[in-house]
Amino acid sequence: METRNPTVLQGSSQDVKQRNKPLIKGIQTPKKEVIRLDAVRMLDRSQSKPDTHETQRIISVLDETIVKLELSSLIPCIIDSLDRFADMLGPEITNDLIKHQKLSSEMEHLLSSFQEEDTTRAEEQRGCLCLLEQHLKSSVRNVLRLLLANPSLCQALKYEVCARQSSAEVFIKAFREFRNLMHERLLTSPLEEKEKIRFTEDISHRIKKNTETLTALRAELAATIQSRDEKIHRKDNVIKDLKNSLQDVADNFKISVLQVMQEGENQQKEELRASQAKCARLQQDIQQLRAQLCMLVLEHRESELALRKKKCKVEMEIEKWIQKYDADMGEKQAEYEELYALYSEEKAQVSLLQEKHAVLIEEYSQIEEERRIRQKKKEQDLEELTTMTLAATRIQAFWRGYLVRSLFKSKRKKKKKGRGRNLNK
Repeated sequence: METRNPTVLQGSSQDVKQRNKPLIKGIQTPKKEVIRLDAVRMLDRSQSKPDTHETQRIISVLDETIVKLELSSLIPCIIDSLDRFADMLGPEITNDLIKHQKLSSEMEHLLSSFQEEDTTRAEEQRGCLCLLEQHLKSSVRNVLRLLLANPSLCQALKYEVCARQSSAEVFIKAFREFRNLMHERLLTSPLEEKEKIRFTEDISHRIKKNTETLTALRAELAATIQSRDEKIHRKDNVIKDLKNSLQDVADNFKISVLQVMQEGENQQKEELRASQAKCARLQQDIQQLRAQLCMLVLEHRESELALRKKKCKVEMEIEKWIQKYDADMGEKQAEYEELYALYSEEKAQVSLLQEKHAVLIEEYSQIEEERRIRQKKKEQDLEELTTMTLAATRIQAFWRGYLVRSLFKSKRKKKKKGRGRNLNK
């Protein structure tokens, strides 16, 4: 396996970097100040405000559309957590959302049960689908109208409801980009458009010049890499020579190892004779130690007998303590069973009381509903009585006016007749 010298690689890479530095600087330097001025001018134009009323109206319409899109995308999340937002939304918005949820479920059910086999059935389902779609659109408009009437509620919902469908988020993001694009197009004059086109053409020309420069740099880099590889090949040959010399050293080492092994065998024989004499001495010591062991075994058997008696006594005491523990645990178990029976009885009573409580709550709700109905009927009767009283008053006033007008008409007729008679006379 060939090895490469890291110093050669490092030097070659540094040479390449030093050669590339002036060329890269040459790429970045031309007309740098002009590019910055154009970029600053483009940013200033994108951040400026609309000048005409038409532009302001178009941008305001797009902003209102974005707000409506954000609110309409939050409606499914609000409906899923309607119990949590009911107090915040109020009864009117909550009722509209419930109606919208019903329409959505009907639409989903109709789409899932859509059939195409029977033509008449399919046409009926299409008609129902169109009607439901119109109702759904009007429901969304009503909900948005009520929400937009309360800006603080809209802000609170945006903070409370963070989850939004990814498709809706993508659409809103795309619509914002469209709004920014329209804003920039409305603020861009024809002269600025031409300058922008000229600016892009200038950039493309510079990119082309930079590409040519990069191609030349890559060719120079390839030549540098080739020279580096040649240097590495020469270094590899030097390494091969060093490996051959190392092989010679290893052969000499093997010869010296054989000599050392022969000397070791001779020394091992001498040590074996000494160890045999030592083993004879140790055998005598073992016999003496065995005699001592027999004496110690006799002594330990006597002590073991005494310990066995003591162990039997301790076991009898432990048995007595176990019997006493069993008796105490039996008493505790009986007491626990009594307490558990009382607990079961009280639990049954609690469940019975809970059932009665539920029945009473239901009766209370019915009574409240009846009171509300009676109150509503009373208010309707009072309103109807007020309406009838007002109608009777107006009828009486009309009748009195009619009588007065008829009386004045009769008096006028009598006066005209009296004047006619006087003239005839």
